[in-house]
Amino acid sequence: MAIAKAERLMNLALCLLGTRRPLSKRELRDSIEAYVEAARPERGAAGSDDSFNRMFERDKDDLRELGLVIETVENLDGEVGYLARRDSNRLPPITLDAEEAAALGLAAKVWQQARLAGAASGALQKLRAAGLPEDVDPYEAHSALEPRIPVHEAAFEPLMLACRDRRPVVFDYRKASAARPEPRHVEPWALECWRGHWYLAGFDRDRGAERVFRLSRITGRVRSRGTGFTAPVPDVVTVRETVASWAGEIADRSALIRLRSGSGYPLRAKATAVRELGDGWDELEIPYGHGLDAWLVEFGPDAVVVEPAELRADVVDRLRAVAKG
Repeated sequence: MAIAKAERLMNLALCLLGTRRPLSKRELRDSIEAYVEAARPERGAAGSDDSFNRMFERDKDDLRELGLVIETVENLDGEVGYLARRDSNRLPPITLDAEEAAALGLAAKVWQQARLAGAASGALQKLRAAGLPEDVDPYEAHSALEPRIPVHEAAFEPLMLACRDRRPVVFDYRKASAARPEPRHVEPWALECWRGHWYLAGFDRDRGAERVFRLSRITGRVRSRGTGFTAPVPDVVTVRETVASWAGEIADRSALIRLRSGSGYPLRAKATAVRELGDGWDELEIPYGHGLDAWLVEFGPDAVVVEPAELRADVVDRLRAVAKG
């Protein structure tokens, strides 16, 4: 259905842009196959007229929302016609300096590993055709840079489309502290890459609250579930800030952790102070924020929480849950 509508809108836009005089509804109705189909005699005269009129008005409004300037002209006989003048719908010349061209070139290279690679390179070719100087190489100025946004997760593309189409999804998700995945029903808002990992922000219907999901922990296939969101979408979705907060990177307290010597290098990198205790153990002070308990569980018996007591209790509860399976 979406493809059929897009084709119908394209045909209507081409008719309006290609004519030198205003075209009446009747002429447009006879020129576009989808309108001819809507006006078939078996629908009845009144039904076919109403169906066509509703479809045409919707299509005309959609094209105007997309930026096409459509004029309504009334002739001497009082008949109303429509056209889209080329001079009113022509984009200004594209002028890019070397730095701007290089920035666009780097942006196109960023998506080299993703499904968007073809669209990115195609956009660059269109810029060439629109007037980007041939002597400007978008890659040459920064040829030493090789930017990449790796997209290895199979969930990326269906989630990207679901975010675009505002379509709820369901998938199996394995938390860091869980032994097996659980189904999640999510209204997806936005995808963002943070420190080499992709995250989805959205409304978790089962928990009735906003949640952030790491794509590498999604197992199986992402499936669509109906249409329409039940929760409002925020004007700004701060995925990185949310992930940083859940990872304990936004913190105003410190936790005291005992760590086995020669292990837990990610923890050591975050530590504000490290003291040797002897007997193969060190003591670390680490910024304490929401989500630190889930991270500490990943180090198993090599990490022991000394304080605060609530963090120690949270880690113990998570370890017990994993042990129970």
